[in-house]
Amino acid sequence: MNLFAKFFFLMFIGSSFALSQKPIAETVRWEKYTEALSAAQKDHKLVFVDLYATWCIPCQVMAANTFTDKAVVNLLNSRFHPVRLDVDSPEIIDCDGKKNTPERCFFDVWELDGVPSYVLIAPKGTSILTLTQALDAGQMRILLFQFLNKEKEWISE
Repeated sequence: MNLFAKFFFLMFIGSSFALSQKPIAETVRWEKYTEALSAAQKDHKLVFVDLYATWCIPCQVMAANTFTDKAVVNLLNSRFHPVRLDVDSPEIIDCDGKKNTPERCFFDVWELDGVPSYVLIAPKGTSILTLTQALDAGQMRILLFQFLNKEKEWISE
């Protein structure tokens, strides 16, 4: 094998090894809404609900950027029960003690008017606050830390 061929062979082996060693990016471990509410009652974590729609461009941008940020992923996975809920889904959920579709919860119970929106739910299953706004990763980190600063107050309610 000539020197040129050896060089490319070593480059190929090296790049294959490097690719196989590349860490897989961690993602938010989204939970099903009902399961998150049930788990929160047991471990007393807050439930963070990301309300989105498939037709919502800012929601798609946030899914690709905000919810892939390592700090956001870590905070949501370790300190909350994260839920992604499609407002157009036909499933029936329990929102503040009322059984409804996500759309009816969105408008009638949580009184939201746009997506992306977020609902923070206490471990006992009642909503604490809502917000409608597209957020970048830095803004989401600040929001999550603000939630955690008031966590003890909200959990004891």
